[in-house]
Amino acid sequence: MTPPALSGIDHTLVGVRDLDAARERWARLGFTVTPRGRHIGWGTANYCVMLERGYIELLGILDPGQFTNNLDKFLETREGLMGLAFASDDPAATKARLEALGLHPDGPKDLKRYLELPEGDVLPEFRLLFLPKAETPDLSAFVCCHLTPGLVRRPAWLDHDNGAVALRGITVISDAPDKSASGYRAYFGETAVRAIPGGAEVACGPESLRFVTREGFAALYPGQGAWPPFPAPLPAAMTVTVREPSRTMTHLWNRAIRADRDGDRIWVGPSEANGLVLEFVKA
Repeated sequence: MTPPALSGIDHTLVGVRDLDAARERWARLGFTVTPRGRHIGWGTANYCVMLERGYIELLGILDPGQFTNNLDKFLETREGLMGLAFASDDPAATKARLEALGLHPDGPKDLKRYLELPEGDVLPEFRLLFLPKAETPDLSAFVCCHLTPGLVRRPAWLDHDNGAVALRGITVISDAPDKSASGYRAYFGETAVRAIPGGAEVACGPESLRFVTREGFAALYPGQGAWPPFPAPLPAAMTVTVREPSRTMTHLWNRAIRADRDGDRIWVGPSEANGLVLEFVKA
């Protein structure tokens, strides 16, 4: 079988209005949060939750007078999941594969950002491919390759009080989940898509994308009331694997964080996780 054009999901992006408050909130959820990063020549900055596989980027604005890559417009409406980056070890080869499939990636383009360490700033480097909106149904996505992984994947940053291990994927509320999921066959193979209750799921290597109706989302995450009040398409939930759900639940309980549980699934509502449902499942 021909291997998929992409190897999985590299990281998710969570837009937040108060970056330092978000850092405290995710630390309270039990995550080790990295020092702050600043995008060179832009008005944006981030804190990251690095996992053994994948990571979460908390993205906010430091200087609204500088370029924010439309983060300001996103935050006018809401906080929460903005999209994700797919993973590639070879952007040039990935671009050639995607173009051979009739897709239109832009790049590769190099990106650096400052990472503020106690001993001084360092410059992690990345190589990116940008994917047209029309070719990533119901989702904003690009492709990311790490050129300096040792700068951002430090052992101490991978140890989390809640037992988090890896990024599992995201769930998108969609008006046409089957059609949207089918659009990702080009990236992950003809057999990557399967039907699930309320929608469809795309296997992205070890991770997954779920596209579900609003009713399907409510069935997956009961207890959220009328949330979300935003129209589809909407990236609404993120899933992280943990070593032991009971340990995770104890951590949340000890910090008075409201969470729902169904067996080995635990989920925290958007008021605790900057506008998204955060789900923990057993690794």
